[in-house]
Amino acid sequence: MDRAALLARLDEKAALDFLSMMARHKSYTETEGERKLAAFMVDRMREIGLEAALQPVIGERVNAIGYLKGVGGGKSLLFNGHMDTNPATEGWTVDPWGGLVDDKFIYGIGVSNMKAGDAAYFCAVKTLLDAGVKLKGDVVLTYVVGELQGGVGTVAAIAQGVKADYFINSEPTDLQALTMHACAFTYVIELTGNTRHLSKREEAVDAIVAACDLIPRLNALKFSGALSDEHRAINRLHVGIVHGALGRELHEWRAPQVADFARIKGSGRYAPGQTEAGAVADIRRELDALEARFPGLKATIRTEKQEGHRSMPAFEVKKDARIVKTINAAYLAVRGQPQPTGAITPPGYYGTDAGHFYAALGMEGIVCGPGGRYNTMPDERVDIVDYLDMIRIYMLCILDICEEA
Repeated sequence: MDRAALLARLDEKAALDFLSMMARHKSYTETEGERKLAAFMVDRMREIGLEAALQPVIGERVNAIGYLKGVGGGKSLLFNGHMDTNPATEGWTVDPWGGLVDDKFIYGIGVSNMKAGDAAYFCAVKTLLDAGVKLKGDVVLTYVVGELQGGVGTVAAIAQGVKADYFINSEPTDLQALTMHACAFTYVIELTGNTRHLSKREEAVDAIVAACDLIPRLNALKFSGALSDEHRAINRLHVGIVHGALGRELHEWRAPQVADFARIKGSGRYAPGQTEAGAVADIRRELDALEARFPGLKATIRTEKQEGHRSMPAFEVKKDARIVKTINAAYLAVRGQPQPTGAITPPGYYGTDAGHFYAALGMEGIVCGPGGRYNTMPDERVDIVDYLDMIRIYMLCILDICEEA
């Protein structure tokens, strides 16, 4: 069938209605709402002819996995997205679970991160099936939980045999093709000084003053060993928590004394080819220099992993890889201009489940989804035109990778 005619078959109202239905599910991470949305997705996939089932994840959580079997002879394409969302914050002016659609946006908590991407690949498959298209290769739809805990749902899916020749992760990139993103780690720095009463503070080693000296240096730090300038561009170290007071217990009732202890906690991002050990060594060099500037100060660093969370690996794909060329061509066909491609920021600082497919299976894939610019904020929303264009781009990717029978 003519590609332009196929794209024209997209029922835009039905696609928006479907995303609204997803948005009305309160699928906070690690809640019963996840299970309800997973069951909803399995039912919808079965309705359009996919083999679909709930898949167990650690604890009581479940993924929703669907297969559109091809007739054979084509490559397989897997789509991946998470159903769990962050909680709604203060400041919303619309119902976070209303699925409101106006003339420009669709609103809802998790719409950008990342139910618009989830809905887009469902609607892409549905539109092709409604048009009677038969494919040679399989299409695999994965709706996972636990991305917000480092990808526990996708790790479970991989362990249970979910894979394909290529993948598209539909995390929000504002339709840009993200070919590389960083790996994340959490660190804790502790600074120990020497207290005195304020009357003798010249004799003290002030942990708070030392922390104030250190923080901008940490925020500006780039890690050694980057494979290229593009890799270095997604290096970032951030200080998110600072607490200084008296002793390791951080007593606050004795303000006239110089603080002798400060704890700094933050997150780092490093590129493929770099390591956590290398990043920590770079931070250690900054701490050695800090100790030299503040004689008597002792500085330590450790990394920290939250219980129940996994590490999110870095991801990279070559810009001339087939999946990248495929999505670039689809974007050009739909939008009439070249697709921004590369280690684009801010998405390049994110972690995504693409890292697990890349690290565990060596799968060739791309990160590209609707949403991003209004991500994780009050009145979270997605541009309607971006959502609908993403569906069309995914349709063309399916046709190119899996091939019409």
